[in-house]
Amino acid sequence: MLVLAEFKPWVLFTPESLTPTLRFVGDFFPPKVEPDFLLLVLKETWRTVAIATAGLTLAMLLAIPFALLSVRTLSLSALSGRVDVLPASLRQLVRWILIVLRSVPELIWALIFVRVVGLGPTSGVLAIALTYSGMLGKVYGDIMESSDAQPTQALMRNGSGRLQAFFYALLPQSAAELTSYTVYRWECAIRSSAVLGFVGAGGLGQLMDSSMKMFNGSEVATMLLVFMALVWLSDKVSGWLREGLA
Repeated sequence: MLVLAEFKPWVLFTPESLTPTLRFVGDFFPPKVEPDFLLLVLKETWRTVAIATAGLTLAMLLAIPFALLSVRTLSLSALSGRVDVLPASLRQLVRWILIVLRSVPELIWALIFVRVVGLGPTSGVLAIALTYSGMLGKVYGDIMESSDAQPTQALMRNGSGRLQAFFYALLPQSAAELTSYTVYRWECAIRSSAVLGFVGAGGLGQLMDSSMKMFNGSEVATMLLVFMALVWLSDKVSGWLREGLA
C-alpha cells in the first residue's frame, strides 16, 4: 500500500523542499493582525459558519426521515416477530440511498454544483447537505437501533403510533448521543466548508487559498488560529448540550 501510494516522506527533507517550506513556515510569525484584514477574516469566518450550519440543517431535514424509515425498532410488522416484505424492502431501499449519498465526497458534489449554480456559498451548502445527510442518516439509525427496544415496542403494542413511540420512548434514550454526534458533524462541516472554499464555494477557505497562492504565511497563520478557535467553540457547545440533556 505504501508503494502504491508513493509514500516518500524523506522528500520533505531534501534541500529543494526544505528551503521553501522553512521560509513559508517562518512567515507564519507573527500572524497578521491589521484591523482591515481581521475584519475581512471575521466576515469570511461568519460566512464559513453559515455555510456549514445551513448545509447541516438541510442534511438533518433529509437524514431524520431516512433514519426513522430505516430503524427496525419502529416497524409495526416487526412486533409479531416477522417483518413484512414491503416494510423490509423500503428500509433496504432507504439504506441504499444513504450509502449513495455518503459515498460521494462533499468535494465532488461541490465541483458539480459550482458548474450548475456557479461560484459561491450555494454550492458549498448543497454539497454538505447531500453528503452529510447520508452520514447523519446512517449514524442516527445505528444509534436508535442500539437503544433498548422494549419501551418503544411496549408503546406500539398498546396502540401508540410510531411517531409517538419515537418521541416518548426512543428519542429520550438516544437524545444525548444524537446531539453529541450532530454537534461533532457540525464541527466537521465547518472544516469541510473551509476545504470547499478552495474549489470556489466561498468562505474562509477561498480567502486562505488566495493567501497560500501568494505565499503569505502571516495571513494563513491568522486564519489557522481562527479555525482552532472554531473547533474549540464547537467542542464547548457539544459539552454544554450534553450537560443540558443529562
